Amino acid sequence: MRALAQTAKQLHTAYPHIRYHLFSAKADDVTDRLDKGLLDFGLLIEPANIRKYDSLELPDTDSWGLLMRKDSPLSCKAEITPQDLWTIPLLVSQQALATHELYHWLQKEQEELNIIATYNLIFNASLMVEAGLGYALCLDHLVSTGSDSLLSFRPLAPQLPAHVYLIWKKQQLFSRAAALFLEELKNRQHPAYS
Repeated sequence: MRALAQTAKQLHTAYPHIRYHLFSAKADDVTDRLDKGLLDFGLLIEPANIRKYDSLELPDTDSWGLLMRKDSPLSCKAEITPQDLWTIPLLVSQQALATHELYHWLQKEQEELNIIATYNLIFNASLMVEAGLGYALCLDHLVSTGSDSLLSFRPLAPQLPAHVYLIWKKQQLFSRAAALFLEELKNRQHPAYS
């Protein structure tokens, strides 16, 4: 989102009358609105099905890891391995459940794991983790784990990166503002496009 915010700021300097409307939701809700023409663009993080859209891969990637209480025995580890997760109570995003990439990394099938809850907003899952219900598989930097938090985050090893994509409908006829935004983003992220 930071790359999009910086692009919007740069574009706003040249075109101060452009207005932005942000909609935050899980991937299925974003693509549904995109398909209905209610959004110009969607920002999706892997795992997400982007094949039916035109897309621009953003240079930022995020990493999967484990969100836990700081007093958890696993918080002493620098990295979390698949074996660490085989028996503990897990909270997993609904979007991640729909893909096989996570299970390939875990070396287990869904029914072999102790998945006690699914979530679509990590904030809600973080409250359950904070209460001691279990551990959340999630992306880094989405929940505060600073010194004033009860929570900590440890990356998975081997790493499980998540790429970020800006998507739009194929053969999309953009408004002038949306076309300017996409062109500015392409120029900022991939100067070869200019």
